[in-house]
Amino acid sequence: MLTLTSTFEVTDLDHLAITSVLGVLLSIMCIVGVTGNVYTLVVMCQWMRTAGSMYVYIVNLALADLVYLSTIPSIVCTYFAKEWYFGDVGCRLILSLDLLTMHASIFTLTVMSTERYLAVVKPFDTVKRSRSYHKALTGAVWILSVFLTLPLMFAMEFQKDDHQDKWICKWTWSGETYRIYITVLFATSIVAPGIIIGYLYIRLARTYWVSQTSTVVSKDVRRTPNQKVLYMIFSIVLTYWACFLPFWVWQLVRHYCNCASQLSDSKHTYINFVVTLLSYSNSCINPFLYTLLSKNYQEYLKNRQRLAGLMSGRNGSVRHRMSRLRNMSQRSVSSFIPNGPRLTWSTDMWTHKGRSKTFLRTSYLQSSNTRLKEQNKKTYRGQHINKYKHCTFIHTST
Repeated sequence: MLTLTSTFEVTDLDHLAITSVLGVLLSIMCIVGVTGNVYTLVVMCQWMRTAGSMYVYIVNLALADLVYLSTIPSIVCTYFAKEWYFGDVGCRLILSLDLLTMHASIFTLTVMSTERYLAVVKPFDTVKRSRSYHKALTGAVWILSVFLTLPLMFAMEFQKDDHQDKWICKWTWSGETYRIYITVLFATSIVAPGIIIGYLYIRLARTYWVSQTSTVVSKDVRRTPNQKVLYMIFSIVLTYWACFLPFWVWQLVRHYCNCASQLSDSKHTYINFVVTLLSYSNSCINPFLYTLLSKNYQEYLKNRQRLAGLMSGRNGSVRHRMSRLRNMSQRSVSSFIPNGPRLTWSTDMWTHKGRSKTFLRTSYLQSSNTRLKEQNKKTYRGQHINKYKHCTFIHTST
């Protein structure tokens, strides 16, 4: 994202090398991010369509990241040319789209964190919600993002800079109005979502730790928590803050602290360079953090490879084998299914794959009945089973 300055004008660079490095890194991010998000969309839409609420949110996140990354070419062009070549429409649309999709991505991450937390603490309530509910929630995310971005669209203006004889995107609001707007964006896109995400994942980590350590494997041995789950939780929270916090802190510093004005133009350029890369890097990391490095995706690949051999076999029709392949792939997405008195966890912590409430209760009751039968066996130790031919007699000894 171009730094939100009063003129959106690119500062003169001391060396061409810094411009080249910025262009190369942003181009690499664009290629990696677009490839990862497109592949995520293909996998989710073709094979994991029944992955419950996470399907809707991951698809929405991938779309937001794709649009966000699509603004990189205009950023690279502006850095090299030191002038805005996309006209008044591009001035209002591209920069607003940049901010819009960043907000949509952040809000989607917040909703996903909330859904994951509720899937753990209230699994039966989670499965009640239909896919229409999740789609409506994602729609609300985009509406809120548009609402926060509209002021930027109307405040930008395509003008010619008389000092440098170049066309630039200029901010038409006063300094005080711009400062208030930046503060509101910082509170809505960083502080509030960051606190929610951090709090929920800390609670998830605590719940997971208690669930694992309270499970007795043997008489003197307790279950050891899977460190991968804790690392994943830590990575999600750290990635969010590391990617977005520097950009917005720099915006506030430039408009609230006089120390920023004491920095040289070259230092301003270097800081803008770093915070721009960090803000775009989140859209490159999301496909790996939420999909491609998840346990469910690895199981999906294993099942697909295992069943790929069936496609060339002689038994069964091609349609039947394709159906089995899809069913096996979709089964790998399930998670958080009650298993006895505790929950089953996976490293990526996806929610139910559309399991019905009746199924979940039946699974829990079946496990409870099994434990009750084991207790009855210990109570009635006096029973003997005598087998005679094909008949079985059960009597109670005196």
